[in-house]
Amino acid sequence: MDITGYIASIFIGISLGLIGGGGSILTVPVLVYLFGLDALLATAYSLFIVGSTSVVGSFSYFKKGLVNIKTAIIFGIPSIVAVFLTRAYIVPAIPEEVFSIAAFTVTKNILLMLLFAVLMIFASYSMIKKCKGEDCLPTDTPAASTLLIVIQGIFVGFVTGLIGAGGGFLIIPALVNLLRLEFKKAIGTSLVIIALNSLFGFVISVTHYTIDWIFLFKILALAITGVLIGSYLSKKIDGKKLKPAFGWFVLLMGIYIIIKETLLH
Repeated sequence: MDITGYIASIFIGISLGLIGGGGSILTVPVLVYLFGLDALLATAYSLFIVGSTSVVGSFSYFKKGLVNIKTAIIFGIPSIVAVFLTRAYIVPAIPEEVFSIAAFTVTKNILLMLLFAVLMIFASYSMIKKCKGEDCLPTDTPAASTLLIVIQGIFVGFVTGLIGAGGGFLIIPALVNLLRLEFKKAIGTSLVIIALNSLFGFVISVTHYTIDWIFLFKILALAITGVLIGSYLSKKIDGKKLKPAFGWFVLLMGIYIIIKETLLH
């Protein structure tokens, strides 16, 4: 399955480069089902892969002035705090056997994969729906309060820390709907927030696991290659047209994970 996993790692990057998101939602399933990693270790590896690819992806947005530094700080600081608390205290506190229903035992790994599947289903909705960004917004509504932004940042940090996903599908709508950022600037700012959250979460996780750095950098190199390919293809292919199709794929993957972890486990 390793060859399939390496090919899938390239597609993680391609989706990021081509449609501006969605790749991170595939990272944990690829690591768990194609490379056979433990789910908890996969979330740690995902944080590194997602964070590093987001750094690469954010460069072009920085050059074009499409990153709002003030927003990244307001949103990012509470997110980073939430990532720290989640990785340092909440994740280690989850028992190995969470609960049992008849003969079926929900372990820590199964719980994380089920939570990830639910996240995938929510993410797929944001990709499938036709309404996009600022086109859906009333133009006369004011920006949200700082407190609301902080709360949203905490929630995103919790999600990132718990299951190793960047949470771009949560961050971008928040930046557009709550802070009234222009859509492309929201994407650029989101990449910076994802990079900070994910890499910080990985640093916290390093002390808890034995990291296979060679394997990790192989996957990262392939994902970054995919980002570059996706960025090139985005000049020739309209990513918005592909996004709904990718959304349906993510939805099916989420349903598959739920079935596999419950009925087929």
